[in-house]
Amino acid sequence: QVQLVESGGGLVQPGGSLRLSCVTSGIIFRGYDMGWYRQVPGKQRELVAGISSGGGMTNYANSVKGRFTISRDNAKNTMYLQMNSLKSDDTAVYYCNGRYVNWDWGQGTQVTVSS
Repeated sequence: QVQLVESGGGLVQPGGSLRLSCVTSGIIFRGYDMGWYRQVPGKQRELVAGISSGGGMTNYANSVKGRFTISRDNAKNTMYLQMNSLKSDDTAVYYCNGRYVNWDWGQGTQVTVSS
């Protein structure tokens, strides 16, 4: 049974930082390209950042480039998203999943950027 568990969200002021974590189980984590996604109510879920299975290649949505950093620890079956210089537009529920293979979505973690 595949489980994707996101954590690390919260309320932060504009300009602040958060680090999200995604702990996976039930998959051979090191074998998959992974991604962080986010969704705002009423809008489609969008890909924020992606990372190759070995971690050597990353890509980002233009809206977060230079501010977010995706990484992974294959020994811990865990992926991270370091978010700096947060803006109100970053407010969303953040999810992790495969980049090209999607499993059932987890509950996500809420990120709220507000003063």
